[in-house]
Amino acid sequence: MSPDQGQSEYTAKEITVLEGLDPVRKRPGMYIGGTGIEGLHHLVWELINNCIDEAMAGHADTVTVELLDGNKVAVEDNGRGIPVDLHPVTKKSALETVMTTLHAGGKFGGAGYKVSGGLHGVGSSVVNALSKWARVEVYRNGKVYWQEYERGVPTGPLQEAPRAETGTGTKVFFIPDEDIFEKVEFNWATIIDYCRHQAYLTKGVRMNISDYRDFKKINYCFYFEGGVASYVRHLNKNKVVLSDEPFYVEKTQDDVTVEVSLAYADDYNEHVFTFANNIFTVEGGTHLTGFRAALTRAINDYIKKSGAVKDGAVLTGDDVREGLTAVISVKLKNPQFEGQTKAKLGNPEIRSIVENVTTQALGYYLDENPGEAKKIIDKCFLSARARMAARAARETVIRKGALEGMTLPGKLADCSSRNAAESEIYIVEGDSAGGSAKQGRDRRFQAILPLRGKILNVERARLDRMLASDEIKALIVALGCGIGEETDYSRLRYSRVIIMTDADVDGSHIRTLLLTFLYRNFPELINRGHIYIAQPPLFAITKGKEKFFAYSDAERDQILDKIAGARKEKAEEVKIEEIVAEESSEEQVEQEGEKSEEEVSEQIIPAGEATQLKGVSIQRYKGLGEMNAVQLWDTTMDPEHRILIQVDVKEAEKADEVFSMLMGEEVLPRKRFIQTHAKYVKNLDI
Repeated sequence: MSPDQGQSEYTAKEITVLEGLDPVRKRPGMYIGGTGIEGLHHLVWELINNCIDEAMAGHADTVTVELLDGNKVAVEDNGRGIPVDLHPVTKKSALETVMTTLHAGGKFGGAGYKVSGGLHGVGSSVVNALSKWARVEVYRNGKVYWQEYERGVPTGPLQEAPRAETGTGTKVFFIPDEDIFEKVEFNWATIIDYCRHQAYLTKGVRMNISDYRDFKKINYCFYFEGGVASYVRHLNKNKVVLSDEPFYVEKTQDDVTVEVSLAYADDYNEHVFTFANNIFTVEGGTHLTGFRAALTRAINDYIKKSGAVKDGAVLTGDDVREGLTAVISVKLKNPQFEGQTKAKLGNPEIRSIVENVTTQALGYYLDENPGEAKKIIDKCFLSARARMAARAARETVIRKGALEGMTLPGKLADCSSRNAAESEIYIVEGDSAGGSAKQGRDRRFQAILPLRGKILNVERARLDRMLASDEIKALIVALGCGIGEETDYSRLRYSRVIIMTDADVDGSHIRTLLLTFLYRNFPELINRGHIYIAQPPLFAITKGKEKFFAYSDAERDQILDKIAGARKEKAEEVKIEEIVAEESSEEQVEQEGEKSEEEVSEQIIPAGEATQLKGVSIQRYKGLGEMNAVQLWDTTMDPEHRILIQVDVKEAEKADEVFSMLMGEEVLPRKRFIQTHAKYVKNLDI
């Protein structure tokens, strides 16, 4: 057979050309990262970023975000307003060009914007393309101009009218297209957090956020003169800090504005957040590299110059970053991001600029504040001693393991497969549940590691103390990717690490301790999607020989309603058969009907009173050990039927704050949290 035989014709007519905004609607993930809840909110971020660009250009000082009924959102700034005159190339108004053409905007050159987060010029047009309806109002020249769109297409020409109010600006309304997104309901807390961050990063700009949905009116306003220094104070609000005021510097060098703030807390973890043109660069980049080099250099230079240490000891990067909270923000003309999601900054010149600015300013700060400098140096050397102790403890563990042939923990029931891509490990609470899990598992690809009791809270523990815990040591060896400086994620032995604990308070506590351990020591396992939480059923419902499992109260009620409905349907069938067989009179039919309804009503009861349903047994599972091996497999371990929740940390700052608050030593923030949320607790063991 020739290469062309048996293949479909492939000619120029097979090439699809998407025009206008069609590429966005065809492949929305390329522009907003996906069509889930994150992609939905990305529409709001694009519009807010446009407003912030106006503020960073010095033309706006107020941004307003409104959540309205019908999943409608309005975003407004008091900037210059989008131009409305005729565009020389498109022969349309500049407003229509910006809203309907990809890569059209004032951010590709000229004097429109010196600094911008909207590098690709697709923000407004992408929002328009993915909205079933949008409206833009521009205030300038003493008039209001407006145009409406449906799925990116104008419904009419640009309109204008006189405007009594003075001032300029742009206001965009939009309703996301439910045909594009999985869900079109906006989360108030998510939008609040994003606007707070933007206010921190753009000092002097007022962020107004309002929620008018469902006849309510909630208003928030953020305004910070302190810039990223205010941000660092916010991040450390639940921690014991070493200094009253954080270090702060803002300086422009080679047309790049660098803003850095840092503070040390009585903590064992590093918390650093980096931004480029107000875009959160979750994977860091050259600005982070420059900052880290500057921090290590400035502290070691101060130690050498001041003679704080006589033996000539030198601190490493790990030593100076323990307990550090820092925010690095750079604003530059032509940022080079990796992809539209802008996760990492790649401009090579930024490293040296950030390093120079931070080294000089931090060196001056340490010289001028010897008391604060001593606290920082003491903290860093304490970290260095702990690091050396932890290394010795780790080497002891490794040496011992080598002498024992690097054997896996005795309590681990490993799987037979050595292919990590198909293998998974269940971390199970208790020996009883571990026994059932070992008997019920598929030995080919499922491993079981039972843990006894509650593991160490690692939020306040260094590596040497962690390695003294047999339970943690067993978990580290079972995972296979090392720990600390020796961590190598390529050696991970299982593609899915599944936490399976009881559905009670103790089980929740154990799950939190395990997540704390994984989040602090193996963050990439979470980032790469390896960590899962198993969902064992809460109820077993038995009716005769049939057995149903419910994973929530709502599902339990649905099952009971289904059982009750089946009984009613069966009773009605019996009633009709009896009536036909006896050839009853009309009066007899009515009497039989009333009787049957009475009988049925005795057996059918509201779901809330389900435990009284005759002939139905309901068992509330509180522990995995209450299920035998077959039940555990059917409900929680069988890939065809189980429910797993993938652990995903999209907002690292919020996750870090929650871990510090719930698992740290500071009692007051935890007490406030409990007092605030106590009334919402539904399942609490007494």
